[in-house]
Amino acid sequence: MKRTIGTLTALAIGVSASAALAADAVTLQLKWVTQAQFAGYYVAKDKGFYEAEGLDVTINPGGPDIAPPQVIAGGGADVIIDWMPSALASREKGVPLVNIAQPFKRSGMMLTCRKETGIAKPADFKGHTLGVWFFGNEYPFLSWMSKLGIPTAGGADGVTVLKQGFNVDPLLQKQADCISTMTYNEYWQVIDAGLTPEELVVFKYEDQGVATLEDGLYVLEDNLKDPAFVDKMARFVKASMQGWAWARENPEAAAMIVLDNDATGAQTEKHQVRMMGEINKLTVGTDGTLDPADYERTVQTLLSGGSDPVITKAPEGAWTHEVIEKAM
Repeated sequence: MKRTIGTLTALAIGVSASAALAADAVTLQLKWVTQAQFAGYYVAKDKGFYEAEGLDVTINPGGPDIAPPQVIAGGGADVIIDWMPSALASREKGVPLVNIAQPFKRSGMMLTCRKETGIAKPADFKGHTLGVWFFGNEYPFLSWMSKLGIPTAGGADGVTVLKQGFNVDPLLQKQADCISTMTYNEYWQVIDAGLTPEELVVFKYEDQGVATLEDGLYVLEDNLKDPAFVDKMARFVKASMQGWAWARENPEAAAMIVLDNDATGAQTEKHQVRMMGEINKLTVGTDGTLDPADYERTVQTLLSGGSDPVITKAPEGAWTHEVIEKAM
């Protein structure tokens, strides 16, 4: 029987619709707003890497009032991006998060201080006011202060903790002598505001030996009992790591993809291109496999909180290589 063009078109539409229906839906909850910190995922979606793996991925931005562990616990996501201190603290409190992949090998967290305050080394923090992010981001800082033996309740021998908003105003307005910054974001906001590198002293958590793992992929433990879910996550991780590899090879183009996905219009090309370059330094050299040694270092840092540790005992079952091995 001779097929008409209309018939062929209808068949093509039908096949396309069937493929779309067959795609497995995945909802990813980001830790923060749309920016180059999450470029690998936006690239994977834009370049069709997820589609090639039979996935229909929705990427939900985060924000100051969004806690990824709460989102996934409430059924609002299949997989979340979170820092390991937050994830392990959440696990101990009853949200059974499991790390299935670790795209970020290194930490970008640091304290940025005004040099004029006289702070030149960590011991000099005593008697000063330090800006600290909360909502789970305070855990690495508290562990660091515990390691230094510096109380966080103020006084001449301690530090006064200023609950820092997600901006750099406390440093600019001299409300704090140091503030929390990331190598790829807030540090450059300080520079763009007019302060020079020579006027600043930075303390990278990596250099201080208290770095903890950031931006890992986490799912709920019970879901890993379902082979179909494990398979779906393996395909998600595989495509995501392809996205990160592409972003490292094409940083400016990756930044443009991020900007295309910024519904707020708040991000700028200059900032995102610069951020992409810094982010690539944190993801290079890993295929997404969690290094057990990095995990143990993070756990030991979190356990060293003195009378108020982030976690009270070493977690069990908090990570798995099952997904990443299937992805590879």
